[in-house]
Amino acid sequence: MGAKYAKVGGGTVGEAALYRPVKRFLERCGYEVKGEVQGCDLVARRGDEPAVIVELKLRFTLALVLQGIDRLALSARVYLAVPRLPRRSRGLLPDAPAVRRLCRRLGLGLMLVGRDTVIVVEEPVPYRPRLAAKRAARLIAEFDRRVGDMNVGGRNRAPIVTAYRQDALRVARVLAAAGPLRLAELRAATGVADAARILQRDVYGWFARVRRGTYALSDRGHAALGQFAETVAALADLSADATERAVA
Repeated sequence: MGAKYAKVGGGTVGEAALYRPVKRFLERCGYEVKGEVQGCDLVARRGDEPAVIVELKLRFTLALVLQGIDRLALSARVYLAVPRLPRRSRGLLPDAPAVRRLCRRLGLGLMLVGRDTVIVVEEPVPYRPRLAAKRAARLIAEFDRRVGDMNVGGRNRAPIVTAYRQDALRVARVLAAAGPLRLAELRAATGVADAARILQRDVYGWFARVRRGTYALSDRGHAALGQFAETVAALADLSADATERAVA
């Protein structure tokens, strides 16, 4: 685009108030600017370069994003322009990292119009995603370690039954039935290879160390078995089914 900042006058009371600051900004970058061309809020040309299209809105909304996507059929250089809001404003700020990532992914530029500046925070460039290899590996590992589907997607305020929590519940169930056990006995009874780490870290406060290498279930552990009763039952059923298949 060239210059990233340009002095602008006037306020940002309505969408039309955004037009002149952005127009002056682009003109300082060497563009000829015209408003309301074929339904586009602002269109700018500079020599034989592709047209620059800017859509103006008072808030960063889904409607603005959809409008920008539609304009990509006319030019690869489409910007969304919104007022720059104070940091204490409620709701999603237009320059929030998530908003910027969205614009980059869609190939849309993003302009923030302030009281005396226009700032281009994202340029409309082709999106080249970078795979977060470690996060992707953790996702697959967690999926593969979990047994069954014991969470309802989208539900809030409910503890998530992770693979780690499943293993901790297996250990808690055996301790509740058998009383204090040594680590080797717990590993054999539960099939949880990480039983020692779970007991030693005791993330949930479910376990109590009786003596070196021997653990029992704490009061919080007994309460957890009640809280996760459905999960515990499901784990027991799945374990029984796996045993039957192995025998068969």
